[in-house]
Amino acid sequence: MKEFSLKYGCNPNQKPARIYMANGGDLPVEILCGRPGYINFLDAFNSYQLVKEIKEATGMVAATSFKHVSPTSAAVGKKLPESLKKACFVDDIEGLDDSPVACAYARARGTDRMSSFGDWIALSDECDLTTAKIISREVSDGIIAPSYSKDALELLKTKRKGNYNIVKIDPSYVPEETERKQVYGITFEQGRNNFKINRDLLANIVTKNKTLPDEKAMDMIIALITLKYTQSNSVCFAVDGQAIGVGAGQQSRIHCTRLAASKADLWHLRRHEKVLGLKFAEGVGRPDKNNIIDIYLSDTDSADVLGDNVWQKYFAVRPEPFTREEKDAYLATIKGVTLASDAFFPFSDNIEKAAKSGVSYVVEPGGSVRDDLVIQAADGHGMVMCFTGMRLFHH
Repeated sequence: MKEFSLKYGCNPNQKPARIYMANGGDLPVEILCGRPGYINFLDAFNSYQLVKEIKEATGMVAATSFKHVSPTSAAVGKKLPESLKKACFVDDIEGLDDSPVACAYARARGTDRMSSFGDWIALSDECDLTTAKIISREVSDGIIAPSYSKDALELLKTKRKGNYNIVKIDPSYVPEETERKQVYGITFEQGRNNFKINRDLLANIVTKNKTLPDEKAMDMIIALITLKYTQSNSVCFAVDGQAIGVGAGQQSRIHCTRLAASKADLWHLRRHEKVLGLKFAEGVGRPDKNNIIDIYLSDTDSADVLGDNVWQKYFAVRPEPFTREEKDAYLATIKGVTLASDAFFPFSDNIEKAAKSGVSYVVEPGGSVRDDLVIQAADGHGMVMCFTGMRLFHH
C-alpha cells in the first residue's frame, strides 16, 4: 500500500488528508479493520516506537496506552499482584498470569484510567486472546501491534460494531535517518532521535547514595523511554516496571512534577484496602467505578465526599470515610519510586515535591547552573540520582 486516505486531518475542516511514504515506497503498516484517522496514526507510530524501544532495552514485552500523542502509561509484562489486578479491574481475567503482553497492557491501562479512556494501544509483541479480552471491554480507539493471533483478531473485529481500528506494523521496518515536518508552510528537517537508552546511560551517579539495584535501573529506563515519546516539558514517575504518573506538555517543570505526582499518588491510593474493599452496586460499569473512585480519593479534608445520592446510586454498601489524614499517612509509607525528567531540574522544589510521593531514585540530564542545589536536596532525602547528559525533548 503506497498511501492511505484519511477522513480528515487534526480537525474535520482539514481536508484532504493522507499518510504516505515520501520516497514512494510502501507503507510499513496494514489496516486490518476500521479506518484510523490522522491523530490515530500520530498516536500509533509514536506509541509503537516507545514499546519497541522498551522491549529492546529491557528484553521484556511492553505495552502503552496513548492519548493525544503522549503516553498515559507504559509497562513491561510483569505479573500483577492480586491487589493491582483488582485496582486495574482485571482480577476476573482468566489466564492473565500466563500472558506477559496482557499483563503489560493491564498495567498500562490501569495506571491512569481517566486519561486512558478512548486510548490508542501499542504492543511490542503479538496480541493474544487474553489481551484482546481486556481490550474488548474498554473504550479504546485502536491498536497497533506486529501481529495478532487468529482468535484475538476475530474478537477485536467485533469491537465498535466492527469498526475498531486495528493496525499491523512490520517489525523490521527501519525509518529514514532524516525526518521532516511542515509548520506554516515551512519545512523543518532534523536527524531522527536514535539515541539509545540503556543501563550504561545510568553510570554517572551524582549523589552520595550510589546504590542502584537492577530493578530500579529498569524503572529508570522505562521512565526515560516513556519521556522520549511524551510531549515536552515532561516528567515521569515509575515503579515495578511501569510508568505510574506522566506529567506532559507543561511550560514549567514544577507543574510537570506536580501533575505527575498527583497521578502517581492516585495510583498508590487506588490500592489502599478501603478502595479495594468498595462494594459497588450490581451493574455499575468500569468507567463509572473509576470516576467514583477518583471522587472518593479527591484532595479534600472532608471525611465523606460522597453524598447520599451518589452512594445510594452506585454502592451496595455505604463506603467508609477516607480522610485526608488517612490518605497522607498511607502515602507517607510509599518508598522506592523513580522520577525521570526529559530535561534538567532548574530548582530543588521538584525534588522536595517528589520526596512527598515516595521518590527514592531520580534520573535527569543535569546541566543546570543549580545542579549543586538539586543534588543537595536529593542527598537530604537519601535519594540516588543519575545524570544522563542527554535531553529528551519531543515536539
